[in-house]
Amino acid sequence: MRIQVKRTGGFAGIERHAEVDTTARPDAREWHALAEQALADGRGTPPIGVPDGFSYQITVDGRSVYCADPRLTEEQRQLITRVLKEGS
Repeated sequence: MRIQVKRTGGFAGIERHAEVDTTARPDAREWHALAEQALADGRGTPPIGVPDGFSYQITVDGRSVYCADPRLTEEQRQLITRVLKEGS
């Protein structure tokens, strides 16, 4: 499974991208569960966020959803944090 996160917005408006391929990871099952829940809770179009807040595009194997601070689910927040931290 290929999980991509694109973060836009924030005070400085700097865009950030990261990607994780779970294929050979020993914790792949955990990543898949987070990704599936994040997709299920996402929106098909970018939501209106708050001023200087972050907006996110989560793409899992070519399927994209959108979400924004401060209305992230716990699964979305965990997935975004992990991808941006561990991804390349």
